[in-house]
Amino acid sequence: VRVSAEAEYSKYSIVPASPTDFGAMVMGTTKTRSVVVKNIGMADFKFCIRQAPKLACALEIKSSKQGESAPSATEHSTGKESSSLTQSHLNLGVFTVSPCCGSIRPCGLQVITVECLARQEGTCEEHLYIDIMGR
Repeated sequence: VRVSAEAEYSKYSIVPASPTDFGAMVMGTTKTRSVVVKNIGMADFKFCIRQAPKLACALEIKSSKQGESAPSATEHSTGKESSSLTQSHLNLGVFTVSPCCGSIRPCGLQVITVECLARQEGTCEEHLYIDIMGR
């Protein structure tokens, strides 16, 4: 009896790379941008999009200035992640992200839509991360 297996981490690409900029918008208007997550590996994987904890965002900025790697956002869990696993979209201020979780087969892709509804004057910014299971 011959038994064999091949193990690998999830392999993926995300296009476009960060940041996604909506530019100047007239109040009350909506713009949409897309991000594509592609599975370039040999196994299915799950993904989930979450809001980065405020502490992680500050650490990333500070660490990038010092040339160090920041702790991952998952190390600073806020306890809100479990609710995003059951939602089809994620609302973050003026931004709506959908879908916010799913599964991608080998050679498959998922188009993530980010919609911005300019409801207030000023600059709006959120930090998100895409959690790829088994990366």
